[in-house]
Amino acid sequence: MPSSSCFDRVCGGFGQVALQPDPFLSELTSMFERSTEKGSVWVTMKRSSMKCQARLKKMAAKGETVELRCLVRATDGKKNISTSLSAKEYLKFQASYATVLKAHMNALKKRERKDKKKAAEAEKVPEKAPKKQKAASSSKKSAGFKSFALLMLVEKRCKREEDERPARVRCAAEAAEAELKKTALYDFHVAHGGKMVPFAGWSMPIQYKDSIMDSTLNCRANGSLFDVSHMCGLSLHGRQAIPFLESLGVADVAGLKDGTGSLTVFTNDRGGAIDDSVVTKVTDQHIYLVVNAGCRDKDLAHIGAHLEAFNKKGGDVKWHIHDERSLLALQGPLAAPTLQLLTKEDLSKMFFSDFKMIDINGYACFLTRTGYTGEDGFEISVPSENAVDLAKALLEKSEGKVRLTGLGARDSLRLEAGLCLYGNDMEQHITPVEAGLSWAIGKRRRAEGGFLGADVILKQLQEGPKIRRVGLFSQGPPPRSHSEIVSNSGENIGEVTSGGFSPCLKKNIAMGYVKSGLHKAGTEFKVVVRGKSYDAVVTKMPFVPTKYYKPS
Repeated sequence: MPSSSCFDRVCGGFGQVALQPDPFLSELTSMFERSTEKGSVWVTMKRSSMKCQARLKKMAAKGETVELRCLVRATDGKKNISTSLSAKEYLKFQASYATVLKAHMNALKKRERKDKKKAAEAEKVPEKAPKKQKAASSSKKSAGFKSFALLMLVEKRCKREEDERPARVRCAAEAAEAELKKTALYDFHVAHGGKMVPFAGWSMPIQYKDSIMDSTLNCRANGSLFDVSHMCGLSLHGRQAIPFLESLGVADVAGLKDGTGSLTVFTNDRGGAIDDSVVTKVTDQHIYLVVNAGCRDKDLAHIGAHLEAFNKKGGDVKWHIHDERSLLALQGPLAAPTLQLLTKEDLSKMFFSDFKMIDINGYACFLTRTGYTGEDGFEISVPSENAVDLAKALLEKSEGKVRLTGLGARDSLRLEAGLCLYGNDMEQHITPVEAGLSWAIGKRRRAEGGFLGADVILKQLQEGPKIRRVGLFSQGPPPRSHSEIVSNSGENIGEVTSGGFSPCLKKNIAMGYVKSGLHKAGTEFKVVVRGKSYDAVVTKMPFVPTKYYKPS
């Protein structure tokens, strides 16, 4: 195999097993190791179109990043895994595997010709016993490699006892697993049948014994309890905490009442989204916010750098990262009735986005009436030493109706609610206006600006953006992220960013970006899934009506 830094970084250089402790590599090597005794691992990725190649070259020139998504097929199932790398590295990666692919196919054709020749000779001289052949390390399994759509084939024959690679791969996988962070509820998840997977540097439950579809439906009908402790809680303190935060994001934090919150989007100087976050004004001098797990390091570096510069200019703002706390999300119709059994606080007087510091089951908690499912619910910040006991109490009080639920169903629920997932539906080149989050930009902020990229965003508010996020219903297989959106004449007009089958609606739903003018409900076009075009139509979001608890 050709040696290149991008090859070693992305797939670990299985030829040399130069693996690094990365969640992507952890998942890949783990499946590779599990499959060595029974079969082989296939890592597949579709070839890029010419349009995609042109776009990648532009991205490479700008120094932007892309996400590499691979489907790993092993004897114990299929998994989609991904990693991020620069567009420049990705182009080198493609070039490397073009060489590998050509070499594999030439070797395969040569071997097939040789096998046919031997078969023909055997038919002519049946009495002559074939010579005993030495075991080839990968010839049997390589015969299955027939798809020209594959860029990569990593293969290994059963029981290769003298080969040192299994031990090296296993050590690399174990090292990568050791690098994953674990929440205070990790053992609790495992004891309850949680299927743990790497996610944003954490070992998190993607599902439990129930299927993702059943878990989604149970959340809508009864309730779900999620461990979202991989997300980062953060407090800002000081008389200038609000002006500082408003310099980084679009929300009107000063205009909030004490104990209430709002969604904000942290922006860069081009108006693009760095991340979105629910920000709560506890008091004029205390702001509480929660940032996404996948953006934690980036967000903390961004906030920290600006905080240091702000304080050097005479500001006086301090921050505290709540690593001592865990975060539970209780969602669904039974969320409030269940939680009410564990607190004396009257939850009927607490509305969507409200925040309180209260006692729950004897523990000092931060309680926010919010969530990521479209259902009524709460996010509970609890001291980590009490997290397991609180989770047990919530499940017990619901009499089994509220169930532990993993990240798989959480993603289905947020998609049905039409909520953005950073990294899919929002990126550093997508503005809040393009993402359909203009409502998060307060009236005062529209007039005054004062946040990063304000000139770009305020101009889009006046003139309209060139692209817009839309909701879609589609036929055929469910569209996924990066599925192309084309007009009926075949012209590219956009791209899907999130998609899947809706357990509640029993149909395909998706979100994506299209050119302005094509974003109105009822507009018809097509989505391309596995090379075939299927009918799609723009629809209003959310797909499933939200049930946020608001004053009547």
